[in-house]
Amino acid sequence: MSDDETAGRSIDREATGPAADREPADTVTTRLAVPEMDCPSCASKVDGSLERVAGVTDVSLSPTKGTAAVTFDPTQTTEADVIAAIEGAGYEVLDDDSGADGAATGGPDVAPPTAVWTSPRAIKTWVGAVFLTLGLAIEFVFTGANVDIAAVLASPITVADGLFLVAIVVSGAPVVRGGIYSARNRSLDIDLLMGVAIIAATGIGYVVEAATLAVLFSIAELLEDYAMDRARDSLRELLELSPDEATVRRDGEELTVPAEAVEVGETVLVRPGEKIPLDGEVIEGESAVDESPITGESMPVEKSEGDAVFAGSITAEGYLEVEVTSTAGDSTLARIIELVQSAEENRTDKEQFVDRFAGYYTPAVVVVAILTAAIPPLLIADSATFAVAGYELVLPGGWRPWFVRGLTLLVIACPCAFVISTPVSVVSGITSAAKNGVLIKGGNHLEAMGAVDAVALDKTGTLTRGELTVTDVIPLGERDERDVLRRAAALERRSEHPIAAAIRDRAGRTGLDDVPDPAAFESLTGKGVRAEIEGESAYAGTPALFTQLGHDLAAVGGGDSDDSPHPDGGTLHARPAAASIKEHVETLETEGKTIVLVGTEREVWGILAIADEVRPGASRAVERLHELGVETVVMLTGDNEGTARAIAEAVGVDEYRAELLPEQKVAAVEELQETYGGVAMVGDGINDAPALATADVSVAMGAAGTDTALETADIALLGDDIGKLPYLYSLSHAANGVIRQNIWTSLGVKALLAVGVPLGYVSVAIAVVVGDMGMSLGVTGNAMRLARLSPDHGTGVERNQATAVPGTDETPDPTAE
Repeated sequence: MSDDETAGRSIDREATGPAADREPADTVTTRLAVPEMDCPSCASKVDGSLERVAGVTDVSLSPTKGTAAVTFDPTQTTEADVIAAIEGAGYEVLDDDSGADGAATGGPDVAPPTAVWTSPRAIKTWVGAVFLTLGLAIEFVFTGANVDIAAVLASPITVADGLFLVAIVVSGAPVVRGGIYSARNRSLDIDLLMGVAIIAATGIGYVVEAATLAVLFSIAELLEDYAMDRARDSLRELLELSPDEATVRRDGEELTVPAEAVEVGETVLVRPGEKIPLDGEVIEGESAVDESPITGESMPVEKSEGDAVFAGSITAEGYLEVEVTSTAGDSTLARIIELVQSAEENRTDKEQFVDRFAGYYTPAVVVVAILTAAIPPLLIADSATFAVAGYELVLPGGWRPWFVRGLTLLVIACPCAFVISTPVSVVSGITSAAKNGVLIKGGNHLEAMGAVDAVALDKTGTLTRGELTVTDVIPLGERDERDVLRRAAALERRSEHPIAAAIRDRAGRTGLDDVPDPAAFESLTGKGVRAEIEGESAYAGTPALFTQLGHDLAAVGGGDSDDSPHPDGGTLHARPAAASIKEHVETLETEGKTIVLVGTEREVWGILAIADEVRPGASRAVERLHELGVETVVMLTGDNEGTARAIAEAVGVDEYRAELLPEQKVAAVEELQETYGGVAMVGDGINDAPALATADVSVAMGAAGTDTALETADIALLGDDIGKLPYLYSLSHAANGVIRQNIWTSLGVKALLAVGVPLGYVSVAIAVVVGDMGMSLGVTGNAMRLARLSPDHGTGVERNQATAVPGTDETPDPTAE
């Protein structure tokens, strides 16, 4: 069975025997921790063993998590039979109470940490290493002590030989046992190759080589187990974010219960410093809440009555009572964890290529190893010398040197480092992104995002906040900004219009607490409002309304007395000093803003400009995308031409398309694909669904708590931070670089060693230390570097935490060390 058939594979078989004649029984799914199953080859062996168990209907194996999910018919088999089959493949199954978090189906989601260096395998390895060291010392240093102690078939056995044999038995027994399991399951993997090599070398008296191979390979296996355990830490940290218990109020009493036992509608109590156990809505209290486990945002968010909160976020100094809106299994955090865990099943193109290549690589090298051990001794009786490029190449004769070289090729034949090079990189990248508030739903999407040449951005809710905001307040005459806002808020106090809500919000954020109550309020449809304010009839409405009231807007002067710019939507626009109201209005309308004048029939108090405010980091995010290599950034919007042009200029996109219907956005994405190739579409995950589905990669903004966005998009930015987009592209680009580095380095090293073995330049020790242990550790360590890449909050710049220069905006190449 090839490696590409293992992880995430489902097995469908017909039942046999008496149970086949009955109605199908309900199946049972059990999830088991198998920490030693850490590569596709291991999974292949487990899968082959489970395939022979009657009643098993589905198998999902995850080497990166060290878990096996097995679905079976309980009328035909039991969980004990499933465990026995896995252990029959040579892999220990840990008990459910081993400390890992349980899944809905029972058992751990990720294999728990293991005591790698004190395990029984480790102890045997250390004992074998001691005997190997003593044997080498007596064999080559204290030669006088190397006397004969026994004889087998007339061949003497020295003290050193005895020490080597002990090392072989102690350290080599687990390897040979694993090889036997592999043979039973017809799996041509590293255990089978090493087991055969150790037995063959010992059988013909090459005890030094056999002992060296047994000990070094056992050390290599321990180091690989340790590296994989470290790689799984990121998944465990994600699981630990989910609270286990909740304090709930029932019948007037406070009870501490498992989070899974809390129902929708119940009230949970969250004290200062505690994790919020479930998604819900605050019904009492207020507190700053750290939502970084969900959104990746480092700044706490103030929460009070009516605000939504997420499971896994942490309260600061305040106390909250929260009405639960979703169960533990349906919370935003639970869905994020579930999607991250299943992401590895969406295999990248590179991963599929590696698996296919490995299926040919191992048998081919094994054949070469056999030919290397068998053919040259038949052709070279003593030795042979060849001149190659001015150098003399001496090839020995006899069976011993060529047997050792064939044995060395068997070591190189295992493609473990090559096969794990992609999945460990994908897991590292995806879990790192999840911790920073970016949910990537598969390695294929991680790979695709780093290869896009164009990014299409929706305007509303992506480049802008998606809500109206007062961007400019221009007082006229002797009045100041606070006075204009105060009177405008009073006039709009009873209006339900979104513009009125924006004005009231701006007044509240300005700290105006003396807004008078309006009297005789009247809504002037399509024009504005009128009311009595402090005994005076006042108006707030369009410039046309004030023209009807008799004002000559072109003749009335006002505005700032200097040239200082006014902030709006994260940009700065200079206003004409001492301009007429008409000139102010025309300038603001050119920027795509809605204008509200405030005043009476006798005078105009001031001008307010309302717009959908540009996100503060939008322009920097677009700039950074260009710096990272994105060829074109395009804004797609259904808004009018004037507003679209103003927003496009403010954020610096290369081009914009305005007044687009949903189907026209799809056509725009298709046009970009024809022009540039790979296209990523960024939107809200709902209104832009057709365009998102058309793009090569779909990215949803602000997806925390939004079921639809989490389900429909390939990638979700859980917070509303557009600055995460450059981080996402940089991470994806870096992940592609790391994957390429891992694949070609491991393949190149294997090829170089394979060429050097027949020529006598590569020993068994070098093959194990460099080709197996070294490359496995190398690709794992290289993949874990992705966890060090993180967004720089507030600027949209991503940083490599280990190498960013403090106090500067310099961002190192994320693939460089």
